[in-house]
Amino acid sequence: MKKLITPAFLMVVVILALAELTARVFFAQDISGRFAYGYDPQAGFAEQQDGTVKLFRAGGRRFHPQSFKRQCPPDTYRIFVVGDSVPRGPSFKTAYPWFLGVALQQQQHFRVESINLALPGYGARRCQVVLQKALEFEPSLIIMHVNDTNKWEDEREWRRSQEFQGWHPSHWLMKVFIFRRLYEAKLEKVFWPLVPDQIRLKHAVSDADAQVAASKDPEEIAARIRLARETMVENVALVRRHQVPLLLISQCRLEKDDGQPPQLTDHGLDAMCAALTGPGVYHLSMREVFNGPDFASYFADSGHLKSQGHQLLAEAISRKILGERANFGLPGVKVAAGQ
Repeated sequence: MKKLITPAFLMVVVILALAELTARVFFAQDISGRFAYGYDPQAGFAEQQDGTVKLFRAGGRRFHPQSFKRQCPPDTYRIFVVGDSVPRGPSFKTAYPWFLGVALQQQQHFRVESINLALPGYGARRCQVVLQKALEFEPSLIIMHVNDTNKWEDEREWRRSQEFQGWHPSHWLMKVFIFRRLYEAKLEKVFWPLVPDQIRLKHAVSDADAQVAASKDPEEIAARIRLARETMVENVALVRRHQVPLLLISQCRLEKDDGQPPQLTDHGLDAMCAALTGPGVYHLSMREVFNGPDFASYFADSGHLKSQGHQLLAEAISRKILGERANFGLPGVKVAAGQ
């Protein structure tokens, strides 16, 4: 009978053990929350002993690198923007959270922090997790970019986060970082390309064009809007308990049909957000902001904006905040320009 434990087998075990140890010792921050798939509240937030909070890419969260103090400095207006890939923008300084901070500070000369917490692929459920964390950092204003996409991605990542929970022997192998990544790669690189196109379209699997097609399914639209509404009702109640102003930005989409001029649609998001407004809760419609003869030129695709689109949206948000200063709690103390 051949020996089960051979020198080659032992060598493989040692190599895997060393690789796992290396990953957990030298890349501990990078893999922190990795298998919570965005449902770990702390993932991507590194809180330093000096009170600085640094944002980094980890745990299924591809934050733009940023830093701020845990406690909001005096005479500072702190904005957190929570949402998906639309407010995250093509880059950090070409997204509307950045333009908004610059516009407010230049026009009023008070100290402004506009922090971009938007994350690609995040739907209503995972955005809510980020919102809950943001409320720990003394915001002056929360901007929620309300979209009804990415529902399927949220559900998929929730299922993944719940797989292999606990320490039953059947889960032990998946506690190893390397094996878990191999498991994911098998699903992402091998399984999905074999899925028929009609199913990919239905579930919008890692495919922006497929997501647009799926967005036209009436049943899917109704389910997404229902989930977005239920989640936003919870978000509004949560933010109100913290007594922080909340601005809802309702997403619109550029839709093109063969032989027809392009048009902007909101799939009911405008009405949903308008119904949630009240004390401390305000609304701005992207559809109204971009309602002009050349609106299509501001869009990079059906939902994402070009840099000039982000700038236009930031200007509209800035006008709304400055026009309703008391509602948004703008500080009355000015600081010298350039600080």
